[in-house]
Amino acid sequence: MASELRRVPIHASLSRPDLLFGCERQLALLVSMTSLVLVVVAITWLAAALGVLIWFGAMAALRSMAKADPILSKVYLRHIRYRNYYPAHATIFSPPARHVRNR
Repeated sequence: MASELRRVPIHASLSRPDLLFGCERQLALLVSMTSLVLVVVAITWLAAALGVLIWFGAMAALRSMAKADPILSKVYLRHIRYRNYYPAHATIFSPPARHVRNR
């Protein structure tokens, strides 16, 4: 008994992405609220049809994005924060490198 390994169950809800309607939760709520506002505020049949059409189209696009990568928007937001160039530093006390990009 002492040589047997201890097993700890890892629940799927801890490692599964947070999806709503098969899309990223934040994006699905944003699209849903935007189309709901379009339908409710502009009280015409054309606006209602446009809101429903936008909702179905955006949800289909978001679903296909989530199939490719469930956290695609978070990866993209992290990607645009990266700089094009990170200069090398010997220590934290060394002066920053001067870099001129040739174009």
